[in-house]
Amino acid sequence: MEILEPTEPNLRRAAACIAEGGLVAFPTETVYGLGADAFDARAVARDFEAKGRPSFDPLIVHVASLEGLGRVADASNPKARALMESLWPGPLTLVLPKLADLPGIVTSGLETVAVRLPAHPVARKLIEYSGTAVVGPSANPFGRLSPTRAEHVAQGLGDRIDYIVDGGPCSVGVESTVLAMFCDPPRILRPGGMPAETIEAVIGPVVRGPEAGADEPGESRAAPSPGLLKNHYAPRTPLYLVESLDQAEPRGRAAALALSPSSGPDAARSGGRFDRVVWLSPTGDLVEAAAGLFAALHDLDGQGFDEIWAERASDRGLGPAINDRLYKASKK
Repeated sequence: MEILEPTEPNLRRAAACIAEGGLVAFPTETVYGLGADAFDARAVARDFEAKGRPSFDPLIVHVASLEGLGRVADASNPKARALMESLWPGPLTLVLPKLADLPGIVTSGLETVAVRLPAHPVARKLIEYSGTAVVGPSANPFGRLSPTRAEHVAQGLGDRIDYIVDGGPCSVGVESTVLAMFCDPPRILRPGGMPAETIEAVIGPVVRGPEAGADEPGESRAAPSPGLLKNHYAPRTPLYLVESLDQAEPRGRAAALALSPSSGPDAARSGGRFDRVVWLSPTGDLVEAAAGLFAALHDLDGQGFDEIWAERASDRGLGPAINDRLYKASKK
């Protein structure tokens, strides 16, 4: 594995690796993705293997332009087209009917595919230079903390991949919002970096959350979208999620994670219950909090704490995405 700066020659070198069936971790505005040629079934299988990802969890296909959807998905849905024109490039993934050229391994055998046009210029150049669409699951061991810096990728995947393109810290910091376009109204399958309010401003009301009563995906049932497993994004240190840190019951060396000083950590720290308190945003800004979430968890996970106690964010803007990641990372 080699870490590359995102120079023009290096991007062409990494793109050639993808075109030849290799694996390249690359930055997006959300998290780092593990790129492989979406039309090379062997390369996609290697992507699954490197991550230890189960075959029933489909992948998101990344394109460099709207024209790149031509072999991937049927994008004739009027609401989907409106979202693409208004919110792409950006942290929004649309689940659309797949086209025949796309290998079934990408979609876990489903007739739909999750597609995205990332906003990060390095990602788009890499995909463009590769001459293909690129699958890009998060570049980490399956179920572990998502990587928002190149060093997170190196620590998690090491020599299981060919290159890491270092594009610096990810600006959004949580995975994309996934919106199912095969139902009406469309349904948010996974909250993420595109707030529901922004989507609704373009196409009207959407349903928030998986279908009521839906079973968890498993070997006999593929997930319609990545990120739907109940346990995901987890640090090795046990993490507990509470409405307020006042409810925390730390045992041993414990760290606290909260949105801002005004949300309660000062009182918790002054009481001596936590060995360290991390605020995701000094001002309570949810965009800043989301951008720093996984980096903060990576940091705390490496400090030898016995526990991490996290406080829920509000349910506005990027708050649902933050809470979704914390809930899936927590002990239940």
